[in-house]
Amino acid sequence: MIKVVVCGALGRMGSTVGRLVNEAADMELVGGTDLRGGTFYGVEVAESARIGPFLAEKKPDVLIDFTAPAATVATVRAAAAAGTALVIGTTGFTPEQRAEMATLIEGTVPAVISSNFSIGVNIFWQLLREAARLLPGYDVEVIEAHHRYKKDAPSGTAKTILQILDEELGPREKLYGREGMKERGTEIGVHVIRGGDIVGDHAVMFSGNFETIQLSHRAYDRAVFAHGALKAASWVVGKQPGIHGMDEVLRLKQSPAK
Repeated sequence: MIKVVVCGALGRMGSTVGRLVNEAADMELVGGTDLRGGTFYGVEVAESARIGPFLAEKKPDVLIDFTAPAATVATVRAAAAAGTALVIGTTGFTPEQRAEMATLIEGTVPAVISSNFSIGVNIFWQLLREAARLLPGYDVEVIEAHHRYKKDAPSGTAKTILQILDEELGPREKLYGREGMKERGTEIGVHVIRGGDIVGDHAVMFSGNFETIQLSHRAYDRAVFAHGALKAASWVVGKQPGIHGMDEVLRLKQSPAK
């Protein structure tokens, strides 16, 4: 039985993850953390400020974290000190925060870090990589949409899309939205939509003369991310210390950027 603590337990994503962990036959939900204490699914939610003692008490095998960058870095510090494996779906990290997490994790604990835990998105990334290889001369546009409360823009998933495109097409200028009088060049257009309760839509258009190919993925429920996170949590326990990607979890041929 894999013992799990969920960070951000009282939030929308944390409560979805907690519910699925609570229902899983091979997992035990032993607690959660959040800015304020409480309970969820019959277990204690500790205040995030006391995560160190909480981990020492609950001794989880893995932490699952979909919170905010600064909170996640603090979680990584505590998990590394406790020797607890990690699954991290937070996005919006600065380069300095990423570097600090890598230093804490490497050689200490195993961690799966991904900008998107949806199994469909990870397949989408692989298809995107192949399409970019086959369509080097096409114009490329990236469109993403999320709910009105999402703070980082473009999304972490869109940033992974852009990194894949750079790896396959070579670096191109990114133009975030369009305005004014200017003919299109070789840039990649990036368009961000925020509104309502959109869970997550991502699309990439490859346009040539007389034709357009569009690859897209639409999430209808946050449970798709939670299911992927649970798959990663089952996989990561006992693995070699270091940062792993969902490509390893899903045994895909080639990884998008972690």
